[in-house]
Amino acid sequence: MLNAREIVGTHDVLLVTLDALRYDVAVEALDAGLTPNIKALLPGGKWELRHSPGNFTLPAHQAFFTGFLPTPAKPGEYERLFAVRFEGSVTTGDSTFVFDTPDIISGFASQGYRTVCIGGVGFFNKLNPLGNALPAFFSESYWSKSLGVTDRNSTANQVRLATEIINKTDNEKRLFLFLNVSALHQPNCIFTDGATEDSKETQAQALSYVDKQLPQLLDTMRRRAPLLVLIFSDHGTAYGEDGFVGHRVSHECVWNVPYSEFVLPQSK
Repeated sequence: MLNAREIVGTHDVLLVTLDALRYDVAVEALDAGLTPNIKALLPGGKWELRHSPGNFTLPAHQAFFTGFLPTPAKPGEYERLFAVRFEGSVTTGDSTFVFDTPDIISGFASQGYRTVCIGGVGFFNKLNPLGNALPAFFSESYWSKSLGVTDRNSTANQVRLATEIINKTDNEKRLFLFLNVSALHQPNCIFTDGATEDSKETQAQALSYVDKQLPQLLDTMRRRAPLLVLIFSDHGTAYGEDGFVGHRVSHECVWNVPYSEFVLPQSK
């Protein structure tokens, strides 16, 4: 368990949501050697199984941004990394950083962080009031069609934009960077030549594409400061299990998500 009280204020924070990535796809892709960069980062080289607080993007991220990250998929008590102060919390402990703000994003801002959102799926597209709701948590937010679900270069474009932002941030200014990776969301068949329908296999190929883009992002951030990385899925998606297709349903393949948290030292 990481001690967030020793991290906030001294470390940059990178929060990556791999939108719609199923836990089983993440594990199978790892075992098949499709995600070597991710495997090298994960503690023990394995994903942790957790349960999402929401079965689609909007409620899941609203929970994340108030400190309710995916929950360990096992009985027992656990402490959250971050929380906003409220009476009766049973998951706030000695290692939890507690903010006196309505959400953790403004909480990080109150601690001197530059808070930046790089959107991906439609709930971050800023094209309508609903598409502005999640980006509004941040002091800065970015979205364009080139970052969205229909662009085969979406993650590379997101990382390129993130790199520009990171390089323009004063090294003495701490940074909270949120990246919503859109490539795993439908239509992920665009990452598999000849495929016309989404499946576990096409999502695995999309994840392999994402894996190739992450080193540049991490290398750039680590040049600034020690880095806390939170990388996980917001929810899974169904490909015909028990007749279900998509998400916004409470099925095991939707609520089971891959999760990892770790600290990377500042590079020299």
